[in-house]
Amino acid sequence: MTDADLKKTPLHDVHVAAGARMVPFAGYSMPVQYSGASDEHLNVRRAVGLFDVSHMGEVVFEGARALEVADRIVTNDLAKLDPGQAVYTVMCRPDGGIIDDLVVYKFGDEKILICVNAANRAEDFAWMRDQAGDDCQVTDRSDDYVQIAVQGPQAAPLLQRLTATDLATIKTYRFVEGALAGREMIIARTGYTGEDGFELYCSADDGAAVWAAVMEKGTDLSAKPAGLAARDTLRLEYCFALYGNDIDQTTNPYEAGLGWVVKLKKPADFVGKAALTQIKADGPQRKLVPFEVTGRGIARQGYPVIVDGRPAGVVTSGTKTPSVGKAIGLAYLPVDKAAPGTPFQVDIRGKPVDAVVSSRPFLKK
Repeated sequence: MTDADLKKTPLHDVHVAAGARMVPFAGYSMPVQYSGASDEHLNVRRAVGLFDVSHMGEVVFEGARALEVADRIVTNDLAKLDPGQAVYTVMCRPDGGIIDDLVVYKFGDEKILICVNAANRAEDFAWMRDQAGDDCQVTDRSDDYVQIAVQGPQAAPLLQRLTATDLATIKTYRFVEGALAGREMIIARTGYTGEDGFELYCSADDGAAVWAAVMEKGTDLSAKPAGLAARDTLRLEYCFALYGNDIDQTTNPYEAGLGWVVKLKKPADFVGKAALTQIKADGPQRKLVPFEVTGRGIARQGYPVIVDGRPAGVVTSGTKTPSVGKAIGLAYLPVDKAAPGTPFQVDIRGKPVDAVVSSRPFLKK
């Protein structure tokens, strides 16, 4: 795919003007870094960073049976949510394989918004529409939104300068519709960094103005833009799964450490429930574990994992992160080798290097 073939978010020109290094990602031209991945990572941990995540997809379910339809295609229990509440969940195949991990926003029983991963947008929408049939209206609204993630300990003080909405009343995984920087939007206390923060869903036409307003008001709070590289190291330190790396259609929630989002007792008979019930009863054969490289080297995605001298899988995510200051990663290991403290090895460019299973998360506040 050439640069000309890549999609551009409505904030593309803003990133280019700011000197961002742009790279292909999920079919989009996206900023990988601005001042440097480590600097951006640490600024999010210490102050506040802005991410353009407009490449993510938004699918809206509307109609009298919207809640019912959405509830039967995800594993978490949407019926228990209050209006204005969001939840993390997964959407599975009948065999329990993960189609995507999602954040669901419940406006009410007749309107549900689901945020999907950029690379899965078309496939997710087709699956959701097929599952819904004629029971409710399912609309791909991805091109209508700019999504800006404002993350870090100064996120709330910064955004409070731009809205009359009392952000202290928005608890984690809650959201409101209100005005910020003079534009109407969804203000959600959600994120993917392990820090406090918000994700703003505004009109695509308003995106550049909102980004500029947040940056201007955050000058004295050290607000800086951050790219995909920092987003990846931030999420890894908290062991947040990345679709396509750590989870995909060949993995199930129980082996991926996501059993907590599978509500087998919820009334809705959701897709994959029978398979997941059996998987839970049998117990997973492997587990996605966090690990630290104790030898010399950095484990990267795809590097072979060696257990008891034999190949046992590959690293799904791995790098050296700025806050932890160590080479860390995620990998699937046999369940009897998955306990914290268990040693194994990673094949780093043909050399077995010692590693040890860690506990979650790597960064503890």
